[in-house]
Amino acid sequence: MAEALELTVGRRTVRVTHPEKVYFPERGFTKGDVARYYAAVGDGVLRVLRDRPTTMERYPEGVTGESFFQKRAPKNLPDWIPTGRISFPSGRHADEICPTEAAAVVWAANLGCLTFHPWPVRRADTDHPDELRIDLDPQPGTGYADAVRAALELRDVLDGLGLAGWPKTSGGRGLHVFVPIAPEWTFVQVRRSAIAVARELERRAPERVTTAWWKEERGAKIFVDYNQTARDRTIASAYSVRPRPHAPVSAPLRWDEVESAVPEDFDIATMPGRFAEVGDVHADMDEHAYRLDAALELAARDEAEHGLGDLPYPPDHPKMDGEPTRVQPSRAKKRP
Repeated sequence: MAEALELTVGRRTVRVTHPEKVYFPERGFTKGDVARYYAAVGDGVLRVLRDRPTTMERYPEGVTGESFFQKRAPKNLPDWIPTGRISFPSGRHADEICPTEAAAVVWAANLGCLTFHPWPVRRADTDHPDELRIDLDPQPGTGYADAVRAALELRDVLDGLGLAGWPKTSGGRGLHVFVPIAPEWTFVQVRRSAIAVARELERRAPERVTTAWWKEERGAKIFVDYNQTARDRTIASAYSVRPRPHAPVSAPLRWDEVESAVPEDFDIATMPGRFAEVGDVHADMDEHAYRLDAALELAARDEAEHGLGDLPYPPDHPKMDGEPTRVQPSRAKKRP
């Protein structure tokens, strides 16, 4: 087994140890293959992660071994990789890596990081998100085609609110749509906007889309996971490798590709060729900063006219003002 692989990434030389270690046994992809993949799409993944506090999802023995999420920057962090301090809902804080060079991504890949989970904020202001992230999550009985249909309807909803989204595959069965926004609103306000968007989409397609937090109430529909906008909730970045046997990646898409693309089209073997041919199809995303005024006005109308207030937060999140009970409906019925 080769001792190390040296990759030139920008102005850095990154050392990758044990490059022949197999990370994806089903297809034979190695740690070196993962590192070379990230070097090949470096400009794209750097755009996604630049200056964002980022959690690393690490698989040091490959996808069949143990894994863990690393929020705090490792002690052996090179001095050329900056960090950003983020605060958790508990009040604790952590200093997370904030890549400013593509080499930082390859360096993390050497630690067994397959998937990058950036916060929707920049390190200069970690309390005001600059992205509204919408997660279209297929429930049992639905699949990727259903998520596609929901995404196309979501595009119309966003347009009606003066917003525009950039779609990507999740790397699994779902789709993500990211909206770049001005960093003027809190996490609570951004989440409220996400709920308003989700409810409008649900109104337009109630038989196919749901905002129900409790799984027992969702049915065979696409769940719009509004809690992915809660503080300390992150979504796998575009270009991230996902820990599944065939080594898929989360692929940025143009809207005219959404109907025809399928997740199986994008993995660590195919994405470098696509990137070399078409580049980063979301490269213009950072040129935009939309406003949430219309979405927040919709949220206010939903509450005033229909009594639709807040929805439950994740179970590990502190109880919030105005939040409904977190008791599962079937259990609530059993209470005396």
